[in-house]
Amino acid sequence: MEYTLKSLEEQWNSIQPQLLDEYGEGTYTSWIKPLSFYDNHNGCLRLAAPTAFVRDWVKNNYANRMRTLLQGANLNEVQVDIIVNPTQNKQENTTIPSVLDVPDIGSNLDLRFTFENFVVGQPNELAHAAARKVAESESVAFNPLFLYGGVGLGKTHLMHAIAWQIKKCHPKRRVIYLSAEKFMYQFVRALRFKDTVAFKDQFRSVDVLMIDDVQFIGGKESTQEEFFHTFNALVDQNRQIIISADKSPSDLEGMEERLKSRLGWGLVADIHPTTYELRLGILQAKAEQMGVSVPEKVLEFLASKISSNVRELEGALTRVIAHATLVGRAITLDTTQDVLRDLLRANDRRVTIDEIQKKVAEYYSIRVSDMHSPRRARAVARPRQVAMYLTKILTTRSLPEIGRKFGGRDHTTVLHAVKKVEELMAEEKTICEDIELLRRTLET
Repeated sequence: MEYTLKSLEEQWNSIQPQLLDEYGEGTYTSWIKPLSFYDNHNGCLRLAAPTAFVRDWVKNNYANRMRTLLQGANLNEVQVDIIVNPTQNKQENTTIPSVLDVPDIGSNLDLRFTFENFVVGQPNELAHAAARKVAESESVAFNPLFLYGGVGLGKTHLMHAIAWQIKKCHPKRRVIYLSAEKFMYQFVRALRFKDTVAFKDQFRSVDVLMIDDVQFIGGKESTQEEFFHTFNALVDQNRQIIISADKSPSDLEGMEERLKSRLGWGLVADIHPTTYELRLGILQAKAEQMGVSVPEKVLEFLASKISSNVRELEGALTRVIAHATLVGRAITLDTTQDVLRDLLRANDRRVTIDEIQKKVAEYYSIRVSDMHSPRRARAVARPRQVAMYLTKILTTRSLPEIGRKFGGRDHTTVLHAVKKVEELMAEEKTICEDIELLRRTLET
């Protein structure tokens, strides 16, 4: 098949929403959004990156997935190559961008993610109230404000909403909002071009520093060191810091203890998994924003069936509405089930390792962090083995993957845990009852 310049460019544009959905807002904005279509070179899609560092990072982490998505769009043997934009000014690549002031920050933010569009319910009311307080307060309210929760529960929405509100209420405040990956990229680039003074000046002279998905600097010792000193410098100056992550400070993997301690200094606000009532409210608000009348039974069905995260929930409603609009059919329960057959099937069986660890920890009255710790006391080791067993039977993760999620353990440790629990179930009725109760809880 011969690829035209236009067809490959269109295919590249078509897969970007899926890349955004798979990798999330922070990663997409930091690494994929800066890429631009360059040309079609002998059937190879060539994308231009602003710097060699971005080129290398994308090649190593995202190029294979891009190629898979392109080939899945009815294209044969599509190759993807990343080049450094030859028109990019050389000086531009060797300097750190100037500090983003609030009027400029809008380019990094999603217009949809405001407080007005955030649906509040019991699982997120503390995080929402704290976010509003920080955004509207004349002084530093909590330092830092640390928001955490699972994927798609609203952390990034609240971070963007805070930035928009600061822009509205305090337009003269200097604000930087970026992902932890982008912070690391800026720091590595500053080291590479021996421009760390400019980097320090940039990040330590703002009024508000907002870092999204801070878990991504776990294990990155040099970046953590710089972030630690930046954190201290801003706190000493009474400047506001706002952080988001997928876990609480104490449960962050690969993070230095002193940094965990600093991150827990202020207010730590958990965004819990959504309740049915909150999911229904989100769907009602989404339908109203789109100006479409959706039967209440359809909304109730979606709220009960899709409980994983808000992003997936809203995406499901968008698919239903788009299908009805394009084919000219009414939105009914039957058409909804038909359109979302694949998604509903996936949700019926999906259980995450984080959920398993949390439920088992609650059941046995231990901390979630004990699931990752080296402690071998029976009160900790036995629940950990139960969690490994449930992960093996309820997820499709491999033994090495499971081991990594349980504190970097070897796959043989996981295999031993699975066999041990199976032996105990054959010998002790109480263990069987525990496992069955936990399993039912996780699968409902």
